[in-house]
Amino acid sequence: MNKEIRNLEPSNIWNKFADLNAVPRPSKHEERVIEFMMEFGKALGLATTKDAVGNVIVKKPATMGMEDRKTVILQSHLDMVHQKNAETDFDFGSQGIEMYVDGDWVRAKGTTLGADNGLGVATIMAILESTEIPHPRLEALFTIDEETGMTGAKGLKGGLLEGDILLNLDTEDDDEIDIGCAGGMDITATGNYVAETLPEGSIGYKIAVKGLSGGHSGMDIHKGLGNANKIMNALLLKGQEHVNLRVSEINGGGLRNAIPRESTALVVINTSESDKFNAMFQDWAQGLKRDFATIEPNLNIVATPSKTSESLMEAQGQQTLLRAIKNAHNGVYAMSEAMDNLVETSNNVARVEVSNGAIKIACLTRSSIESGKKELAKNLQLNFEKAGYEVTLSGDYPGWDPNPDSDVLKLLQSKYVELFKEQPKVVACHAGLECGILGQNYPDVDMISFGPTIKGAHSPDERASISSLQKFWKFTLKILEEIPKK
Repeated sequence: MNKEIRNLEPSNIWNKFADLNAVPRPSKHEERVIEFMMEFGKALGLATTKDAVGNVIVKKPATMGMEDRKTVILQSHLDMVHQKNAETDFDFGSQGIEMYVDGDWVRAKGTTLGADNGLGVATIMAILESTEIPHPRLEALFTIDEETGMTGAKGLKGGLLEGDILLNLDTEDDDEIDIGCAGGMDITATGNYVAETLPEGSIGYKIAVKGLSGGHSGMDIHKGLGNANKIMNALLLKGQEHVNLRVSEINGGGLRNAIPRESTALVVINTSESDKFNAMFQDWAQGLKRDFATIEPNLNIVATPSKTSESLMEAQGQQTLLRAIKNAHNGVYAMSEAMDNLVETSNNVARVEVSNGAIKIACLTRSSIESGKKELAKNLQLNFEKAGYEVTLSGDYPGWDPNPDSDVLKLLQSKYVELFKEQPKVVACHAGLECGILGQNYPDVDMISFGPTIKGAHSPDERASISSLQKFWKFTLKILEEIPKK
């Protein structure tokens, strides 16, 4: 299966990517990939170190004749988002990613591909291994835990790197050069509810929302994609309004940085209302499918008779929960006034868990301005506190302020035009690149971000363009060759 991947061009990158994807590397569990990178750097005879938090740094001298050029930091993150389809049997903690070629795309079988940011890592590995690529002095920085907290970037101390320029290889459109990004904050609401025993004369149903596209909760948030937690909540509100529907369990969404694709709920209704519920549910489902027909053609909503747990939420607690989720903002909150078509502030209602008397709701708020991030986070906090839940704000990280006068930006623009005969798009993104955090301890480093085209990141539809990687590789080599003198 990976043999066809290894035969793709540029083969040095695809081979490194296949090697990397054989190593389990979900966020928060990077021990094996850290060891893998340490062994890789040492095997090349290069100075290889691991810092206090687990970031790996590999340093390579300049090729002959380029010793007087500025030092370049090549940076990508080691971890990957671990998302899979519900029917896919896969263990991210022990298995390597199963890849295949689909036309111009490399995909994974029912899971995320790890091209975000594995192709960046593989590109740096190919450069470090090569004895033929001309380049200045290099410092390769492989950070950990970018996807679920950016703790690697946050933990990187000043003084470990000496580079003048940082090339972050974590942008996902090959015609874009990124000069700014959003900051983020995790909002977590937790609470308890009184559990009641199942009443006599009741019947259980399992409601399932699935087939949604999912995607990156920053880069895709403007697309109006369906959020499984919000859709499930709308169904439960309708059920509560029209029949005596009671919630037993809810299990929706997953990681904060992924738009929720699936949600399930176990509910109970009076047996006497079963026919009415089935008929009305079909109407509700069809209505939602019509609403999302254009953007989510594969949305599937079903309710099937099912056993439930032996308890359910008491009525008032259920009403409070459903209202709180309904009132929690999801999607774009504000657009940027500084840059056209840039989302400024957003929120993703990422995870809803209800079972055994406990409630947990997890959100990720993003903004390119601190005031916007704080405003929306405060609104969410007040909403959940009004419901009686305890709210924790954590994982706060800054955005990256654009610098349109950057020297490295001018270099990349000129080389892009030289190679591809058109102007690149200079953008800021609504994702959490590490540049803003790294700039706190390395304020004098000139930073830029670019990369090959990757679609569907943070979802099992993630795919990487083969032709785009070839373009990206050509661009990267040209940049390294043209790094200016100190």
